[in-house]
Amino acid sequence: MYYGSFTRDICDKYLSIFGDFKYSRSFFDSSLAAVPFTPDPFHNGTTGTFFSPSGISVPLTNPFNPFTVADATIPNFFPDGSGLPVTTGVRFRGINDTGPRFEKFTYWDQLFDVGLRGEMGEIGDYFKTWNWEAGFRYSLNEGQDLSVGEVSQPGLRQALLDTNPATAFDPFLNFTGQNTAAARSQVYVTLHNSGSYELPIYYATFNGDLFNLPAGPVSFAIGGEYDAPRFDRDRDALNQTFNSIGSTDGQSYKVNRDIWGIYEEVRVPFTSPTWNFPAAYSFEVDFAEREEWYSTNTSAVLPSGLFPAVPADHTRYNAQKPKVSVRWQPLDPKYIGAVTLRGSYTEAFHAPNLSEVTPASSQNFPIVADPFSKQTEPQIEERILGNPNLHPETAYEWTYGAVWSPKWIKGMTLSADWWHIDMRDIVTSIGAQTIILENPPPTPTNPPGDGSSTVVGPAGATVFRSTSNTPGQPGPVSLVIDPSENLSGAIFEGLDYEAIYILDSTIFGGSDWGRFTTTINGTWLSRARFQAAPGVKPVGIAGEFLPPGFALTSSLPWNRANGSIFYDGPADTWAGGLDVGAVVHWTGQYEDDNASLTGSSKLNEPRSGPKGGGNEIAARKVSAWTTLDLILNYTFNLPPPAPAEVPGFAKDGGKNVATKDGKEKNVVPVSTAEYGCSNWKWWLNNTTVTLGMQNVLDSDPPFVAGSFENGYDESLATIKGRFWYVGLKKRF
Repeated sequence: MYYGSFTRDICDKYLSIFGDFKYSRSFFDSSLAAVPFTPDPFHNGTTGTFFSPSGISVPLTNPFNPFTVADATIPNFFPDGSGLPVTTGVRFRGINDTGPRFEKFTYWDQLFDVGLRGEMGEIGDYFKTWNWEAGFRYSLNEGQDLSVGEVSQPGLRQALLDTNPATAFDPFLNFTGQNTAAARSQVYVTLHNSGSYELPIYYATFNGDLFNLPAGPVSFAIGGEYDAPRFDRDRDALNQTFNSIGSTDGQSYKVNRDIWGIYEEVRVPFTSPTWNFPAAYSFEVDFAEREEWYSTNTSAVLPSGLFPAVPADHTRYNAQKPKVSVRWQPLDPKYIGAVTLRGSYTEAFHAPNLSEVTPASSQNFPIVADPFSKQTEPQIEERILGNPNLHPETAYEWTYGAVWSPKWIKGMTLSADWWHIDMRDIVTSIGAQTIILENPPPTPTNPPGDGSSTVVGPAGATVFRSTSNTPGQPGPVSLVIDPSENLSGAIFEGLDYEAIYILDSTIFGGSDWGRFTTTINGTWLSRARFQAAPGVKPVGIAGEFLPPGFALTSSLPWNRANGSIFYDGPADTWAGGLDVGAVVHWTGQYEDDNASLTGSSKLNEPRSGPKGGGNEIAARKVSAWTTLDLILNYTFNLPPPAPAEVPGFAKDGGKNVATKDGKEKNVVPVSTAEYGCSNWKWWLNNTTVTLGMQNVLDSDPPFVAGSFENGYDESLATIKGRFWYVGLKKRF
């Protein structure tokens, strides 16, 4: 990675230029188990779903098929309308064919930022508090993914239909067997996917004081911004047509958006400390508003299976939202210390993510528990659909809290803030598990016919069930359509708290040997309630692990906290640049994905499923997790070199000059001496060296049974273990 920044005063502080840039290239390789041969490369002709609900189908004509009688026939497979007899449910992994799969990721990140800023006091005294800034920021993030050892559905289908033992694929091999080179070359492939996100931003801001009231100046800020994000995904041809096995398929797309926004803010003081009003030592109010107008363009999407072609689309929206905040100090700090009461009310909006508005579909294989059919596999196929007609999400938030610095404990500051967030019209894909529970088969018991069904729920959510192999039971889920809609609502409430204590060694009356800063902060989540769609009963999600497919938020433990202690060396000594400390991160215990683990059909009672039992056999909790980080910074602050003698000044460094009143005064010149860039001290001065180590005790994250892929909570934890790093920063 390369990074640099600069700031230069052109006309003192009235005009400055600044900028920074960054370029990085990063790599990440991951390994997965040998590819499992599921889903089936043979599809149902009417729906495009996989013919075999588990494993793959193998034609009876395959030279390695040991069965002589088919257990199913794919109808209308051949042009003459005849069917293909097959053996279904065949399981296979390419353990000896390819070994483990590999994902090779490469990322290129670029950032460029340049702008001008300045003070406006040169224009006149009225503008002496005014400041302005204008700039341009450009970022480009590109990525490439090579998936090695995946399977081509067309290639596998052809190899299974092949009747020549030298080139046909054998899915009945034992652990030591290997397919021929000709068969492997047809079936196994390397997939190439890429994408990029581009974001140019232009902005300008002004701030300062408008006029003075008896309690103080009325301050303002105003600004405007233009953003133009561009996002594209270029998928491999097999992924684009949903014809791979072992990889996540999805359609290619391009999306762009143009955003124009302005904001205004005014701060009005009603009372000030100079007045010393009883119960109103200081009282001020902020009024702010933001307006945005944006237009979105989505590219056309090609047809794929069940989904027809979608033309390019264009949408426009605008929003205007206010914010009001209050800051009140009721008492003079001389009584009990500084006490500040604060509160705010905010209305906010959030435009849908670019990936949410494209009509392109993407594939997912979530873990589900189907309470209506025991034949449903633990993993089923899900198609997540974007929606060009999504409108902005809205939120209503209020907070209130207090900050107290007690006069009896110098350096202590305590704060607490209660917050409430009401989110509406949330853009989300509901999730396969929720869709299955809320869209049961038409007749859950003793279904007529072969047990297959297609149930279309609210907003187009659809559950496809295949033919049942058990009389009187609905067929297994073979596909779930999960569209993105402005359906959901959520309410979150909690308490943020913090305690800071700064111990300055000089309070003991002795010499300065530095200071210690101790901080404890955390969050207690009181309530989290989620409503998947209008008319659906809200469910509590506080204190629960939420699977990666849940798009709204990460997991929500009731308690999270951090504690730290840092030491800063005494100023004007060699230790003045020393900053060393430790940070402890703690996540409290919370519930696992018990709705899935117990097979509960009631999301508001996740432990009530048949697998939970009276003793809650399958239900469990995720253990608390604590990690320790260590950090050491040292900044070299070298004393300036001794100045050379200045002609006309005495040896003691002074010179007698006459002042306006006729008196003489001894003046000492200000030294401008500094190290030159050819001196090693110039390079060392103002240089900061950082040494750090994360997760010093190498603590493994707690096991999460509901996280099928990795066995831990990816939203809150990492498995990289102990990690050390070194940093070097030079300030010119």
